[in-house]
Amino acid sequence: MQDVDVSGEKIKIVLAVFSVVVGIVGFYFFSANSMIRVGALFGGLLFFVVFAWSSNVGRRFVGFFKEAVRETKKVVWPTRKEALQITAVVFAFVFVMAIFLWGVDKLLEFLLYDLILGWKK
Repeated sequence: MQDVDVSGEKIKIVLAVFSVVVGIVGFYFFSANSMIRVGALFGGLLFFVVFAWSSNVGRRFVGFFKEAVRETKKVVWPTRKEALQITAVVFAFVFVMAIFLWGVDKLLEFLLYDLILGWKK
């Protein structure tokens, strides 16, 4: 009995994907008539939703999406002032690191080319 359910689920998913492909192909195939073109696209998407919603995978996906939205609402987002302060700290750190790396590069250049190899510029 489980094999029938699994294969039925696979058929629903394949039909859902196929309906989207048919909708997209129809959208480009009927380029002369804009109403048929839009109808083909929305029809394909509608059949996708129907087939996907009727499968367990589709319902699990919707449940996952709802849970993700619920978890996102729990996040404590920083205020505008906090976001600006954090951004300023990041920019300051990047500037200091750029100066530091430039200094290390110049020091290594001096040590290698001037002192060790004796190449003067």
